[in-house]
Amino acid sequence: MSGEAGQSEIQLRVNSKRGHNSSSNNMVHPLSAETTTTTLSSPPFRGEPKHYRKWFSWLIPLFVVANVVLFVITMYVNNCPHNSLSCIATFLGRFSFQPFKENPLLGPSSLTLQKMGALDVSRVVHRHQGWRLITCMWLHAGVFHILSNMLGILVIGIRLEQEFGFVLIGLLYVISGFGGSLLSALFIQLNISVGASGALFGLLGGMLSELITNWTIYDNKLAALLTLVIIIVINLAVGILPHVDNFAHIGGFLTGFLLGFVFLIRPQFGWVNQRYAPLNYSPGRAKPKFKKYQCILWVLSLIILVVGLSVGLVALLRGVDANDHCSWCHYLSCVPTSKWSCNTEAAYCESTQLGNQLNITCSSNGKSNTYYKQDPTSSQIQQLCTQLCS
Repeated sequence: MSGEAGQSEIQLRVNSKRGHNSSSNNMVHPLSAETTTTTLSSPPFRGEPKHYRKWFSWLIPLFVVANVVLFVITMYVNNCPHNSLSCIATFLGRFSFQPFKENPLLGPSSLTLQKMGALDVSRVVHRHQGWRLITCMWLHAGVFHILSNMLGILVIGIRLEQEFGFVLIGLLYVISGFGGSLLSALFIQLNISVGASGALFGLLGGMLSELITNWTIYDNKLAALLTLVIIIVINLAVGILPHVDNFAHIGGFLTGFLLGFVFLIRPQFGWVNQRYAPLNYSPGRAKPKFKKYQCILWVLSLIILVVGLSVGLVALLRGVDANDHCSWCHYLSCVPTSKWSCNTEAAYCESTQLGNQLNITCSSNGKSNTYYKQDPTSSQIQQLCTQLCS
């Protein structure tokens, strides 16, 4: 080209690095639908579009490792053989599980979870332990619980982190988990709560709002939307079963849905094409970075999110029970049927110790029994209480 004074034809094409093996195959990339061809004298390009590059996912796997490590630590602290009368999988030593009647998920006792930072509304309100709204999302009640949550987080979270980076998805994860804990604390105040399901549903909510706010860059839009909505509805429907905290699911989903409009917004293709066009390329009309509907959704979502979380937190710290203001909302978390009851309150008993004689009375059914045990631990008393009340 050094000896030529003629013009060279250059085809400007801005491509995304999004993975071809994920569901992002339905996405239309900048200039893939309408390729701009201009006649220019071999100018340099301004670079690769950072808004569509593929990130290396490391934060979501790190979150999963952190959850697993904390579960192992929780089981170590639980030390079932030392604190309980019977255990499951005793060959695991102090890592063995509580009896099925006490914890059917193969995990620690409720007292251990409370000690490790489970969400306990009475402690949040009366002992100013608001940090439990965050710590509870890193704890899990059992093996089945952590496996289901971590599998979902890996499948959904890695895809989102590859597309939007660790900062935005990390914030989406943590804030959604907080939103789930907050709604759960407002409606379920008698039981402790643990789990990353609020954060998991926040990632699902973020995926839905990302699809809506970036609607123009997707191909097969309706198919992608229908598939995602079906997945979300099925997961929320499972939450109406007993022992499942659907308020954490709903709170996390709503928080993640609103955050998606704020964090996961993408520039429109026309703006990207102009920004990464050759240096001497002069477009006829400058394109705005975002469409009007994207800006409107961004502002509305941010306002609703900030106001909602603020009002909810103030109400919780003032000891408000949201069930007093919504008589039907409890059906969102559990629908009673002939097959199961929604009464899942933790067993509560009164106990007295006379020498080696332990008298326990269940407050829910009035049953009482006498046990002969010298200096029983609180975990052992709780286990006997659970058996007596069941």
